[in-house]
Amino acid sequence: MHSPEALVYIVDDDQELCKSLAWLLESVSIQSRSFYDVASFLADYDPDFPSCLVLDVRMPKAGGFQLQEVLNQIASPMPIIFVSAHGDIRMSVKALRQGAVDFLEKPYDPQHMLDVVQETLDLAQERFEASRGRRVIEQRIASLTPREREILALVIEGLPSQNIARRLGTSVKTVDVHRTRIKAKTGADSIATLVRDILQHNVSIN
Repeated sequence: MHSPEALVYIVDDDQELCKSLAWLLESVSIQSRSFYDVASFLADYDPDFPSCLVLDVRMPKAGGFQLQEVLNQIASPMPIIFVSAHGDIRMSVKALRQGAVDFLEKPYDPQHMLDVVQETLDLAQERFEASRGRRVIEQRIASLTPREREILALVIEGLPSQNIARRLGTSVKTVDVHRTRIKAKTGADSIATLVRDILQHNVSIN
């Protein structure tokens, strides 16, 4: 199940629809926040806790696709459910190709919307945990010197200390000292678990 802190953002210039959807979500104890334009949402959006977004395609000034593009640029893990009264196949395909999880036509069935939102909040929680884990690893890697990152990259390639020393023209002892520092700086239980976490979260060390 999704965490009780998970939030649904509603971005739609139809104020009555926002209110009715917020009421529907509240009826099953799902928190939501409504915004009637993209700028207001972006000023308030907090990526530091799990959330999903119910997003209208057509709005004055900036529309839903423009907001989706902004969120993709900042690598937001938040899943998006698009809604539109003027939807067509081309529009829904574009939304889904750019990462949306669903595309619903207005007026939508309330129970179907609830089902979609609840499933999407579960996905939001999973994405948030993965994103948070990735940020933690990135912060740890940022503490390393260029030389330590170079050695770590070779460890990730699977090279033992002897081969790394030969590749870098240094001693095995020096490589092992660097490996010990890498482990200490990143707070890893071992170099092996650090490598596993880097690969699991697809973190770049360069």
